Amino acid sequence: MADIASDGNVSQNHLTKKLKRILDTRLESDKELLDALKALSSCFGENTLRARRDLRGDVEKRNLDACEKFEAQFREVKEKLDEISADINAMSSCCRDMTDRVKRSKESTAELIEKTTKLKVERKQIDLQSLLATSFIEHYQLKPNHIKVLRSSNDVTEEFFEALKRAKEIHSDCKLLLLSKQQTTGLEIMESMALYQETAYEKLYRWTQGECRNMTGDMPDVSGALCRAIEALQDRQVLLRYALDELASARRSAVVRCFIDALTRGGPGNTPRPIELYSHDPVRYVGDILAWLHQAVAGEKELLHSLLRRTKINEHKILISDALNHIIDGVCRPFKVRIEQVITSEPGAPVLFRLTNLLKFYGTTLSGLFESNAALIVVTINEMMELSHQIFYSSLSMYGNKIADKIDIPPPDLSPSQPVIETLNLLKNVLSSHDSAISSLDERKEDYEKIYSALLEPLLQCCVLNGKCLNMPDMSTYMLNCLYKMQVTLAVYEFSDLKIEMLLSQVAAVHIETLTKEQANFILNRSGLGVIFNKIKEISESNVLLSSQLDSSTISEAMATFDKYLSNPDSLNIPQMQLIHSTRIRDAICKQANDIVEAAYNKVYTEVTKNYSDILMTRTPEQLRLLLA
Repeated sequence: MADIASDGNVSQNHLTKKLKRILDTRLESDKELLDALKALSSCFGENTLRARRDLRGDVEKRNLDACEKFEAQFREVKEKLDEISADINAMSSCCRDMTDRVKRSKESTAELIEKTTKLKVERKQIDLQSLLATSFIEHYQLKPNHIKVLRSSNDVTEEFFEALKRAKEIHSDCKLLLLSKQQTTGLEIMESMALYQETAYEKLYRWTQGECRNMTGDMPDVSGALCRAIEALQDRQVLLRYALDELASARRSAVVRCFIDALTRGGPGNTPRPIELYSHDPVRYVGDILAWLHQAVAGEKELLHSLLRRTKINEHKILISDALNHIIDGVCRPFKVRIEQVITSEPGAPVLFRLTNLLKFYGTTLSGLFESNAALIVVTINEMMELSHQIFYSSLSMYGNKIADKIDIPPPDLSPSQPVIETLNLLKNVLSSHDSAISSLDERKEDYEKIYSALLEPLLQCCVLNGKCLNMPDMSTYMLNCLYKMQVTLAVYEFSDLKIEMLLSQVAAVHIETLTKEQANFILNRSGLGVIFNKIKEISESNVLLSSQLDSSTISEAMATFDKYLSNPDSLNIPQMQLIHSTRIRDAICKQANDIVEAAYNKVYTEVTKNYSDILMTRTPEQLRLLLA
């Protein structure tokens, strides 16, 4: 009993604990428990004892119903899965069948697949080779249309130059092949491109030749195609030279025609007028011809430069110079004939000198355009210049010889005679026509010295010859006037200083001395001083006392007359003094004559004061010097 009681207590304690635990449970924190209680509450409609007793059976019944429903649903699922399983088995069987068949097919087609793989590899290699071959052909071969345009006989077009450029590029690129292992291929391609180029250059040369032959107008136009053709021909220097020779021949005929038209017909509408209309004026006539030549040379050079503008012009200077020389050569003969006619027609020394300078100027100018003195037109101009130069000096020489032998009586006023004036006018005209901008300093000096020598020396001879018919004072006066006229004429020109100095020092000094003596003697004789001076001179030479030969009254009378002269020194002049044109020379003669008079007075004063009383000499030498100054 004790055990039973003990067991009962244990169970009660255990139940108590459960109840306590249940009662302590917080239902709001156990969501699953709440859901279960809610489900149980739906099992009975009312909370009765019977309902609570039947709760277990209701719950089990409900579970059983639910299980039956699940079983029914799973039966359907099982049937479906069985169907799927059957299908899968069928598919598995089919796959095994197909696998077997594929295996058998693979075994039977393995060789074919291997061959196919090899063919694919080969195809890739062939495609790569084809690509390389296509690229090689495009790079090293001309297109059919390029070959056609190079070989055709049609006119040269832009496509032709593109084809020729392409052929040159291919020929140049073949050098790379020669450096590789493809020397044979490179040589073959180079040979074929060379043939194409030669064909193209032959066609291009023929076309260029025809174009150049047609350039015969006064002002031909240079087309862009022709410039490109010349540019291409520079790779063939021989063909380029032939083309320029053809152009030069055509332009030569055109320039000759234009030159003759300019001489005889003039320009359009008679503007400008024909050059031949001015043949009566040698300087203008020759100047117009030379100006036309200068314009023609400049125009033709510009045409050649325009034609070669796409080339390296500096490398073709010789070709341009040769072509320009050939073009202008045609006018050399008609030009030379006309200039010779003018020069040999004796137009006069001034005109010849101007023509010489004109020819020299244009010769220098054209040599600059030709960049050479060897051009035929430049040589011709220089020949004409030398001819004009020779005839000019020959003319001066003949004129000098003519005046040197010509006797002409000087005018009464002893001024330069007509031959002197004419010669100096000729010299003035010659020197005035010299253009200092043309010649260098040394050349001008040489020309002037030759001209001075050619005219002044014969002129001096002429003056001396004309003055021989006069007495010495008149001759000296005439010569001084002629020399003064020469000095005035030469003073305004270059390089005349030495010549003027020579005239004054060598020639004028002699005649100044002659007139000085004449003036001094005239003063001494008219003033009374000369009588005393001459007497003292005679006595001093004979060693006789002065007082025994010359009395004081004579000295007094002479000094009185001399005092009258001193009161007006300008009253005693020889007639020639008024005829001297140069004031400077006249003053120099008076001064030198006064010096002679002063020296004579000093001599007289010394002798008289030594032998007579100082009263006879009213003035000292110092006072005389002041009066004569």
